[in-house]
Amino acid sequence: MVEPARLREYSLFGGLLEGQIQQILPLMETVRYRAREEIIQEGTPNDKIRFILEGRIEIVKGGVKLAEFGVGETFGEMEVLDVMPSVATVRALTDTAVLSISNRNLRDIYKADLQCFSLMIMNLARDLSRKLRHMDERAEEESRETAPPEKTA
Repeated sequence: MVEPARLREYSLFGGLLEGQIQQILPLMETVRYRAREEIIQEGTPNDKIRFILEGRIEIVKGGVKLAEFGVGETFGEMEVLDVMPSVATVRALTDTAVLSISNRNLRDIYKADLQCFSLMIMNLARDLSRKLRHMDERAEEESRETAPPEKTA
């Protein structure tokens, strides 16, 4: 089982008390994937936020690699919040272990400890905001790299 201190490495659990983390741990599941194994397939339902404990994963959309994540990072947040099919395929690059929590278990946290749930959702919103900001910055950089040089008069 994962130690509560280990969960503090993930921003989703920032600000939670040890007792709150102890209550969440039994609601989480650890799953192992082999290198090149699909974890989530684009267009399929996903109801879990996953936390990378070991290994590396890649995120691929339409055959284009969008990102690579490693230990300490999370994925699957969007589908848990908007309850839509997965927007990309997630594949293990190396043998990988992830810890996950389902949408149903998040609702259980909501019922049991509204303060804990609220803090987790605020942390989740911050994480998604950071990821969106990073994607915006990447898109801007790529746009500058492919834009024709400006003409000088």
